[in-house]
Amino acid sequence: MVVVFEATHEQLTAKYPAEVNERYPKGRKPWISSIEQYKTMYDQSINDPDTFWKERADELVEFFSPYHTVSSGTIDKGDIRWFDGGKINVSYNCVDRWAKKTPDAVAIIFEADEPGQAKYITYKELLDMVSKAAGTLRSFGLKKGDTVAIYMPMVPEAAVSMLACSRLGLVHNVVFAGFSANSLAERVNDSKATVVITADQGLRGGKVIQTKAIVDEALKSCPGVKNVLVFKRTGAQVNFQEGRDVWWDDALNQQTEFVEPVHVESEDPLFILYTSGSTGKPKGLVHTTAGYLLGAAMTSRYTFDLAQGDVFCCSADVGWITGHTYGVYGPLSLGVTTVIFESLPSYPDASRFWQTVDTHKITQFYTAPTAIRALRRLGDQFVTSNDLSTLRVIGSVGEPINPEAWCWYRTVVGKDSVSVVDTYWQTENGSHLLTPMPFATTTKPGSATFPMFGIVPAILDANSGEELTSTTAKGVLCIKRPWPSIARTILGDHQRYLATYMHAYKGYYFTGDGVLRDEEGYYWIGGRVDDVINVSGHRMSTAEIESAIIENEAVAESAVVGVSDDITGQTICAFVLLQSGLKESDEIKKSIIATVRAEIGPIATPKYLIILDDLPKTRSGKIIRRVLRKVAAGEEDQLGDLSTMSDPSILAGIVSKVHSAFKK
Repeated sequence: MVVVFEATHEQLTAKYPAEVNERYPKGRKPWISSIEQYKTMYDQSINDPDTFWKERADELVEFFSPYHTVSSGTIDKGDIRWFDGGKINVSYNCVDRWAKKTPDAVAIIFEADEPGQAKYITYKELLDMVSKAAGTLRSFGLKKGDTVAIYMPMVPEAAVSMLACSRLGLVHNVVFAGFSANSLAERVNDSKATVVITADQGLRGGKVIQTKAIVDEALKSCPGVKNVLVFKRTGAQVNFQEGRDVWWDDALNQQTEFVEPVHVESEDPLFILYTSGSTGKPKGLVHTTAGYLLGAAMTSRYTFDLAQGDVFCCSADVGWITGHTYGVYGPLSLGVTTVIFESLPSYPDASRFWQTVDTHKITQFYTAPTAIRALRRLGDQFVTSNDLSTLRVIGSVGEPINPEAWCWYRTVVGKDSVSVVDTYWQTENGSHLLTPMPFATTTKPGSATFPMFGIVPAILDANSGEELTSTTAKGVLCIKRPWPSIARTILGDHQRYLATYMHAYKGYYFTGDGVLRDEEGYYWIGGRVDDVINVSGHRMSTAEIESAIIENEAVAESAVVGVSDDITGQTICAFVLLQSGLKESDEIKKSIIATVRAEIGPIATPKYLIILDDLPKTRSGKIIRRVLRKVAAGEEDQLGDLSTMSDPSILAGIVSKVHSAFKK
């Protein structure tokens, strides 16, 4: 391990005043230039919300037909609606209007897996690509409201596919191209997608991903899929089913007619995105059109201080909500250049992110604390060998960032001349809930600071549900009011949506996260308070992983918990009981891991797989996961009340096994 920069206690606990310095473009000022301006706008967003949101909508999005009602509905009833009566199109907002105003401005920079193979797509070229892709989808017989599944590597065609769907009023369901065939099939079937868009192969860190082969395997159990549109990323020989499979280039080249954007209702669905749930079955969150687009545009503008002429890089995959909002829709809705990053931050070496910033003169950069922590450990020289002087705002997303990584990010990457925005939000939210405002908010390392406009946070006692109104408070984070980009439902299961988010604490939206509010009103996000593990910003339910493990014929029972990890924030620790007569072996462990990877994907691979003779259970047979979490966290002396545990004598053996596994 090589760590050059070490933050002092003073740096870790300091407050960093926001300021505009010599890096800021001459003749331009920040969208929010003082904390007083932020407070004035925030107060209006809370006290006169309809006026606030109307002003933001007038500034940031274009409607074909005006809406008659800004907002309606409540969190309690889950009947939330925004901009009712309006007609709009996301593709038009993100592509057409900029192709008219600034046709030669670069819309997308594609930073390919191998360095030196970048491609540049202007707004005029993007419009042509999106129109032809939309024409292709229309030729499949798709109509407004139909669903298209997208299983693509990080290539511009992934964004084009999303925009083409929105152009026709189709609903896209982007599935992360690291998920297994089983996971893909589950999401395709649940969303009732009839078309899948994919690629022959994917490239990531010099490795080839057999994308089309995974799709072929998934579609064996997806009878509703009629067409597969295949982009040639590598040109490799792949299985091709005549009558079903269509090559991307061949299909688009046949399109000669310009496809006009379809006028859709504000509350028409834009996309479905699946996130893990505590029951094990992934939740298909449905995001609607106008409210989501406004949330993406507004937060992109204010959180990152984005304006035309900027070059924004969000390193997240489009398979996640961050890639949707801040890789595609947010920057393009503002006419900004967005960088699509196909590779890994460590490929071919740990300077890759920073070489990308240097090469493309990136002005705002957004990545996960996992990447920041990993790159920090490899040494400062990979950063300092590049010119990062164009950077003005750098952000973190996906999980809380520890103060040490925050200080390294600001000092080594930002040369103490940038604003660091540590953002908090979730798939369900659509856009930021808590975030600093660059050049306005005084920041503290590790704190997401203050609420975004329109967000009214509340800290509740987890047991009583009582709101803790004192300045300093610690509990579960909830939100009191709806905001435009909140997901409207879980596909096919509105009652689950209500039970999970709206009725856990009646009258509040429940985030599932713990939070601390300090004496100055700053918010500090803690860990999950439900059964969801956050690994490098990828949320996975313990039940989902347990269900995958139990598919292995050697396994009798399993219990999964999250464990703190210096690099990934949390990691997966799986406790397993084998079938009677089987003994622990490397072969069995490898088989279990292979099962998990096949059922869910490599991202769900347990870092620790611990074979036990028995699991801690109540007398009624329920696994006491609290005990396993405590032992895995090294808190075996703080197990609390064990009166309901059927056999406390097994604890010594569990503790010994955990200590042995964690030392390896």
